[in-house]
Amino acid sequence: MSSNHPSTPDLFPVPSSPLSPLIPKHWPGISIESTAALQAVLKDNHVKWNIFFNDSGFHNHIAHRAIAYWALGAAGDLIKAGYEADSSYQRPAFESPEKITEKNFKDHLGDRQFYGAYLAFFTDIVRQQGAAAAIEQYIFAKDVNIDPSAKKKPDMLNRFLGGLVHPMIHLGYGLEFNLPGMVVEGLAEAAVHSDDSACRIPDDFFDYSGGAKTIAEDTFSRFKSLLILSPDTKSASDHATGTHVFTVVARILKDPELGKVQDTGSGMFIFTMEHYASKVIEYMSDWRVDGTNPADIENKLQQLSWLNSVLYGIGGWSKDKPFNADFFHMHLVTSSIFLPSYVAYLKPSSIEHLFRGYLLISLGWWISRGRPVLNISEFYASTTSHPLPSGAIPSPNKDTLRPTNPTKVVTPNAWLPIIETSVVHPDDHLPKLQRALAHYATLYGTREMGRKDFAGTELEGAEKLDGTLFIRVAGLTAERLGRVREGQEAGKWDRKGFYQPKL
Repeated sequence: MSSNHPSTPDLFPVPSSPLSPLIPKHWPGISIESTAALQAVLKDNHVKWNIFFNDSGFHNHIAHRAIAYWALGAAGDLIKAGYEADSSYQRPAFESPEKITEKNFKDHLGDRQFYGAYLAFFTDIVRQQGAAAAIEQYIFAKDVNIDPSAKKKPDMLNRFLGGLVHPMIHLGYGLEFNLPGMVVEGLAEAAVHSDDSACRIPDDFFDYSGGAKTIAEDTFSRFKSLLILSPDTKSASDHATGTHVFTVVARILKDPELGKVQDTGSGMFIFTMEHYASKVIEYMSDWRVDGTNPADIENKLQQLSWLNSVLYGIGGWSKDKPFNADFFHMHLVTSSIFLPSYVAYLKPSSIEHLFRGYLLISLGWWISRGRPVLNISEFYASTTSHPLPSGAIPSPNKDTLRPTNPTKVVTPNAWLPIIETSVVHPDDHLPKLQRALAHYATLYGTREMGRKDFAGTELEGAEKLDGTLFIRVAGLTAERLGRVREGQEAGKWDRKGFYQPKL
């Protein structure tokens, strides 16, 4: 594995620190060794492997695991070991049939054979224009989404949010860690992604309703405010506009039509969006984002973070069955942590397009998996806010402190063993999920139940939600996937869904 390929040095610099307190902080453990290992993996992956590892379009996650490991403080040897495991089944990079230029940019959208050509195209664009300008021009601009003169509808925002939001995740790593190579790869991945269902994001999403200042003025104001605002302030909660996302979910839960979706295999999401997207859009029509208002942006970030954590965690819990760690809902959590990084780069109108499009996709996946019920009160009554590791435990010295709960002598911080087992687990998604949940615990861990912004929604039990949600969900996930560091067998993500039996 070489780290000195001539085309990559400027694409994969040392990752930068977070731009905002809403973006995940780096864990202790980062070192010269781990950083060198990360850069070597990212550069080697960029040159050697394709973004898809099979003909079905399954995604290359090498960079995702490597960056998550680095951010969680894992040693360089673990980053290398993860790369060795993940590279064992990848598809080598290959030449595209022809070069991509501005002239033929729209001609080959959705064709995976052109990933290499789009990669070269976006490398030049990002080097010349920077990440923000490239994303605006090639993801959010109207002409790359709606162009009557094109041979086919370009639909770049749909492609960007397609494939279980993998292009958004990939590019999000680039923005969060200031890695231009990840931005390049994410843009190219979006370009060759299937449009799946063009009804996902309708054309009227591109009519922005907010009152904008000049771009420079607004960017400075938004950036400054995001750097200063304290996460989960009551101020942000009190500045909500429109219908709360929990009310949107409550109304969907009461709609009998949206509970009839059955498992259609790999086409479940497409089927759901083709048949029910218009109804979902109607339910969320009053959920708006003022991209010029930092308090409203932060409030909507909170809503999306809580929403997807609830859909995955509480939606997967049942008092009579093992935790259903749904593979698809898990991606809603891992993708949501990148939204603050996008905010730092996007224009106000693009923030609204992204947030509303992302909400539509999240709700679509939830419905397509069977729309699991959300038994919030029972969840809190039956799960623990201090999950314990399995296996052998240390024997504390007689002089250790003696809290009321003796298990807290051995496990004073329940997050630490969860993170430790996640970075040695064979599954590459687990550390990404636990990193996201841990981040939300740092942002929202002090939240008390009964706050009026949740209690005032139509979602039954929402007043019970408090800051322990994230450790409860992380603990359930650790048990379901197996605490391999402590000797448990590795489990797998669930794919059976939550479908109602056919009558």
